[in-house]
Amino acid sequence: MIIIVQIVLVIVVVIFSLVLVRGGSNAKHMAVRRIMVMLFAISAVMSIFFPTLLSQLARLVGVGRGVDLMLYAFIVSFLVYMSTTHQRFRQTETTLTKLSRRIALDEAERPWEYAQAAAEAPGERTRQTPPAVHGETPRSASEPRHA
Repeated sequence: MIIIVQIVLVIVVVIFSLVLVRGGSNAKHMAVRRIMVMLFAISAVMSIFFPTLLSQLARLVGVGRGVDLMLYAFIVSFLVYMSTTHQRFRQTETTLTKLSRRIALDEAERPWEYAQAAAEAPGERTRQTPPAVHGETPRSASEPRHA
């Protein structure tokens, strides 16, 4: 009977891991998470008030004690938590990378704009100063640029 419980637990872990790793934070995944939290809360409250019920459920499933059943449930919950946290971290990292690239492109110097402005107004200056970035004071065209 223990082998059946082990097979069922492995299947549950694999299914939940695949479901949670597969998709994003859409309504379906949020609903699955909410249902899992509610099931966990209900089972925790029931095991606190009726500990013999948990032991009977454990024996029914083929696990020796209720504590062992709770341990298995916590292991599955922890794996689901790790899976969703990793997925959220990966999504946040991707968003941060895209944002960083966008900011770098927006704040990069555009030498073609300065060359075009110099060509349009040849009598004023040969080199137009770039705009100030993040609180820098504007430099004059004759001032050397230090990196």
